[in-house]
Amino acid sequence: MTRPQAKVERRAYDVLIIGSGAAGLTLALRLADSVRVAVLSKGPLNEGSTWYAQGGVSAAMDRQDSTDAHVADTLSAGAGLCDPKVVQYTVAHAAAAIEWLLELGVDFTRETHADGSSNLHFTREGGHSHRRVVHAADATGQAIENVLVERVRAARRIEVFENHIAVDLVTTQKLTGRGTLRQPNDCRGAYVLDRASGDVEVFEARFVVLATGGASKVYLYTSNPDSASGDGIAMAWRAGLSVANMEFMQFHPTCLYHPDARSFLISESLRGEGGKLLLPDGSEFMHRFDSRAELAPRDVVARAIDHEMKRLGAECVYLDISHKGADFITDHFPNIHARCLQFGFDLTRGPIPVVPAAHYTCGGVTTDLDARTAITGLYAIGEVAFTGLHGANRMASNSLLECLVFARAAATHIAAHLRQPRADYAIPPWDASRVTDSDEEVVITHNWHELRRFMWDYVGIVRTTKRLQRARHRIDLLLGEIEEYYSNFKVTGNLIEMRNLALVADLTIRCALLRKESRGLHHILDYPQTDPKLNGVNTILEPGIDAPGRAPMRTAV
Repeated sequence: MTRPQAKVERRAYDVLIIGSGAAGLTLALRLADSVRVAVLSKGPLNEGSTWYAQGGVSAAMDRQDSTDAHVADTLSAGAGLCDPKVVQYTVAHAAAAIEWLLELGVDFTRETHADGSSNLHFTREGGHSHRRVVHAADATGQAIENVLVERVRAARRIEVFENHIAVDLVTTQKLTGRGTLRQPNDCRGAYVLDRASGDVEVFEARFVVLATGGASKVYLYTSNPDSASGDGIAMAWRAGLSVANMEFMQFHPTCLYHPDARSFLISESLRGEGGKLLLPDGSEFMHRFDSRAELAPRDVVARAIDHEMKRLGAECVYLDISHKGADFITDHFPNIHARCLQFGFDLTRGPIPVVPAAHYTCGGVTTDLDARTAITGLYAIGEVAFTGLHGANRMASNSLLECLVFARAAATHIAAHLRQPRADYAIPPWDASRVTDSDEEVVITHNWHELRRFMWDYVGIVRTTKRLQRARHRIDLLLGEIEEYYSNFKVTGNLIEMRNLALVADLTIRCALLRKESRGLHHILDYPQTDPKLNGVNTILEPGIDAPGRAPMRTAV
């Protein structure tokens, strides 16, 4: 039967932040002194990808390191697609980001010297030529998120809405029913589902910021939490924004292989501190794929593991750091050691089984150096955004850095434009009068499993044109089924995520079909070589237009 929409309070803020990871909470805190901010969290405030980040934040702060070296390493890992100006901008602001976290009270790991002095301890990860990863043991994300959450909860001007999921953005073009992508378009808020009540509320805001993270949940195996369902990318696309480089999904080389631990990441820092990858017979193999061996960039290591598993018919490979000694391991990796023990594996006594898993979305919503999108009043920060920093492959520990740097950039730009006059538009309440409560949730469950399985099989670490075409055929059918379901039944959290994931899968497949070469994270057997003519050429999709090769919007630093 039809259930009418309950009357809910209309909420209005200066800034609406959709997402509660490092990017969203950093932005909220940087604005909290001057504006009213609402932060939406799909679940508990600290339940996001930041919480699960183990490695750290890359910053060239050691005396033996330099920003030039950090820039060079990032450009190398990005395989010819990084925007050098964006890389330089991000790296130049890294030290200030770390200092800001220290001022907030983040307890990064330090090393103490004989004279009693101490300094930050730096570890090294794949793709880095120096030790430059600032970390809090092996649980850096938790350390950062805990402090940010504590500060946000204490801030008087920040209001937190947990268990709230955005349904769609509200723009002036949608409100008026007029205009094209070539005419001005403003973002005025969002429709938001309160998961507790089941009601869809109106959140109005002068500025809206997407900080929703990535879309790794589109794959069967992922290191990310359930919240990584591509919501911001999908909402931005439906609002008329372009997306870029969705073919570049990073697979982390080492997740613990155990039926109950599919999403438990084994930090790259283990390899940075001397861990070795082994075949089932105990032999090393990474030296056959790259001179940097275990310290090669993630795309190289993930493909090497995938190759060896397929060649041998093996279910996993192994990671061994036991030769470093028990004291070293428990001191440097206490959380990973404890977690592995829960599954019956002891890092101090021998190798542990690992497999690759979808980890990071390198593409996203196109933005400029102020984190602005092409819709006035709408920003995107963190993994949801395509800034040009990561290129065809993200270098380890540049992700949290990007969150911090571009959250600050967005805050600066928003604060400078708070007083600009904007025309008023009345946002109508959500209309649920023509939908019913579904008694067929099995449809969502079935589509969910089918989507994640064929994305893993056809759009995974190694691809072929035929596999991608099969995936395109399946996603076309799924999108039709899901849209029909969405049009007829009351929205739920699972339906919103399913709708978004299917759209993100479509964008990923389309980008992968457009790139006729192998580069970085996109390895396709039909085009095994990198095409030099495509250096610096991003895959840009616009609603209704497949347009590879266009440069994203940029502003001068």
